[in-house]
Amino acid sequence: MDDAPPMRYNLQELAGAVGDYGTLFPLVFVIAVVTDLNLGHMLLFFALWYIITGFYYRRPVPVEPMKAVGALVIVGSFTTGEIVASGIVLGLFFLALGFAGGMKWLRDKVPQSVIRGIQLGLALILLRTSWNFVAEDLLLALLGVGIILLFFYLSTTKGFTDPSSLVVLAMGLVIGIAIKGFPVVTLISVPSITLPNSSDFVNGTLYLVIPQIPLTITNSILATSLLMKDLLNTRIDPDKLSKTVGMMNLTASPLGGMPMCHGAGGLAAQYRFGARTGGSNVMSGLILIPIALFFSGPTVVGLVPLAVFGALLIFVALELGKHGLKTDSLVVTLPMAVIALLTNLTVAFAVGMVIAYALRYKKDKP
Repeated sequence: MDDAPPMRYNLQELAGAVGDYGTLFPLVFVIAVVTDLNLGHMLLFFALWYIITGFYYRRPVPVEPMKAVGALVIVGSFTTGEIVASGIVLGLFFLALGFAGGMKWLRDKVPQSVIRGIQLGLALILLRTSWNFVAEDLLLALLGVGIILLFFYLSTTKGFTDPSSLVVLAMGLVIGIAIKGFPVVTLISVPSITLPNSSDFVNGTLYLVIPQIPLTITNSILATSLLMKDLLNTRIDPDKLSKTVGMMNLTASPLGGMPMCHGAGGLAAQYRFGARTGGSNVMSGLILIPIALFFSGPTVVGLVPLAVFGALLIFVALELGKHGLKTDSLVVTLPMAVIALLTNLTVAFAVGMVIAYALRYKKDKP
C-alpha cells in the first residue's frame, strides 16, 4: 500500500507485538488439549502469517484464532477432519467474497452502529474473560495492572516508551519457571496433509462454518477496517482483509493450522501496547517461530499464569470498548453489546441488524 508507513523494529513495536498473546495463547493451548491438533503446527502457521501480513499490509493487522470455531471446538467433540474441513470452506468462502468485491457491498449494507455494537460486545466478552483469568491469582493480576498503569503514566507524562506488555509477560514467565521449572525442549514434527471426507465437510460446514461467518464478516473484517481508521487514520480495503483470511485458512488448515482470521480485538491489543507498523507483526511472528519449533509442548504455554493474561486483557477490552462507543446510535449498539455478553456475537449481530433497519424504516416512512 502506497501510503503505508515505513516498517519499524523498536521497543515500542516489540511491546505491541506481544499485545495480542493474551487471547492467542490461552485459546490455542486449550484447543491443543481437547483436540488432536498439534500445538506446534498451530503456532507455526500463526507465526508465518503474522510475518506475511506484516510485510503485506505494513500495518499491525492481527492474526487470530477464529473465535466461534475455537469456542465450539472446545465445548464440542469435533474430529480433526471436521476442523480442517471448516477451515477449507471458510477459506474458499472469504477468498471468493474478497475477489468478488463482496465486503464492500456488505460494508454499505451493515450500519456503522451494528459494527460498533460488535466492538462493544466483544469488549464486554473480553472483560468477562479477563475476570476469569484474574480470579486465578488476584494479587498477581493486580501487580500486572499496576505495572501497565505505571508505564501508561510514564508514557503520557514523561514521553517514555510503553513496554508494559513485555514487562508483564516476562514477569509471568519468570514466576512460571520458578514454580514449574524450565520447559523441556520438544522438537516440532513435520506437518502432514489432512484430507477431510464428505461427512467432515458436511458437519464442519453446518456446525462450525455457519456460526463463524457472521462473526468474521463483522469483527474480523468490517470492524477491523473501521478500527484501523479510528486508530491509525487509514482504512484498509475490507476485500483485501477477506482475501487474506481466505488465504490463511486455505494454506494452514490442511496442514494442521487452527482456522484463523483478523480481528478488532487483536488490533486494539497491538495498538494499545505500542504497535503502529507492520514491523510489530513481523516481530510477533519471529517470537512465535522458536516456540513452535522447540517449545511446543503444552507445559510451555502453561508456564505463564492466566492472571497475567487477564491483566493484559483488561486494557485490551477498555481500548476496544472506547471505540465501540463511537456510535451514531446507542439504541442499536448498547442492546447489541448486552446481548453479545449474554448469548453470543452472532445473535447480537442479527438483533442489531433488525433494530437498525427498523429505525431506518421508521425514519424514512412518510
